[in-house]
Amino acid sequence: MNEPKALLNSYSTVVLQVFHTRLNSYKKTRMKTAARRAVILFTRFPVPGNVKTRLIGNLGAQGASDVHKKMTEIILLKIQPAVQQLSAQMYIFFFGGSKEQMSQWLGSNMSFFPQKGDDLGQRMLHAFKQTSKRGAEQILLIGSDCPSIDEAIIEAGFAALQNHDLVLGPAVDGGYYLIGLQTLEITAAHQHLFSDISWGESTVLQQTVQRLEAGGLSCQFLPQLHDIDRPEDLVYLNHHTCS
Repeated sequence: MNEPKALLNSYSTVVLQVFHTRLNSYKKTRMKTAARRAVILFTRFPVPGNVKTRLIGNLGAQGASDVHKKMTEIILLKIQPAVQQLSAQMYIFFFGGSKEQMSQWLGSNMSFFPQKGDDLGQRMLHAFKQTSKRGAEQILLIGSDCPSIDEAIIEAGFAALQNHDLVLGPAVDGGYYLIGLQTLEITAAHQHLFSDISWGESTVLQQTVQRLEAGGLSCQFLPQLHDIDRPEDLVYLNHHTCS
C-alpha cells in the first residue's frame, strides 16, 4: 500500500506555495466590505496516530497522517479559485494542535479557530454561529476527507443557497461532505440539524434530511462524492490526486 503515499508526496510543498500565491493575490484585490459568503474548512492538526486511524493498519500512523495532511492541502488549493472569484471569506476550524502550529502548517495569512463542542454536531454548529457573527449570510462547511471537492462544488453550493435554505453534499458512506446554510440568524430549526445525530454512522444524511423537512427548510443536493476514511477508499484518493 505504498502507492498512495508515493502519489501524495509528489505534491510536497508546491501545493501550499501555489495556494498561498493565489490567496495573497486575492487579498490584495478583494472588497474592503465584510464578505457575505464564507467557506469553513474542518480539519485536524496532523499528528501521527491521532488522524485517519482507520487507515493506520494499511499505511502506518505516519502514512495515515500524511494522507490527512495532503488532503487538507489539496482541497484548499482546489477551492481557492472559487473562494477568490466569489469574494468569500475562508475560515479554518481545527481540532488538536494550536493556532501557532496550524499557522506553521498552512500559513500565517489564514484565519484559524479551534473547534469547540462535545461532538461533531456541536462543533459544526459553533463554527456556523461564529461565522454568522462575522457577517456571513451564506456559509458552506466542508471537511478534509473528500479530495473531490473543488471550485465547481463550491460554486454550486453557493448557487444553491440563492434559492434554498440549505445545501447538502451527500457522501457515498451515508454522511455528507458539505453542508451549507443561508441565514441571517441561526434558528432553532438550524440547531436541530446538529443535535442527537448518530455521527459516524451511515444514517447521518438520512437523519439530517428528516430534521430539515420537519423544520420546514428547503434543500438542494450536490453530486454524491467519496470520503476517504477506510482502506477501500484509497482508490478514490489515487484517482483525484492524479487528475
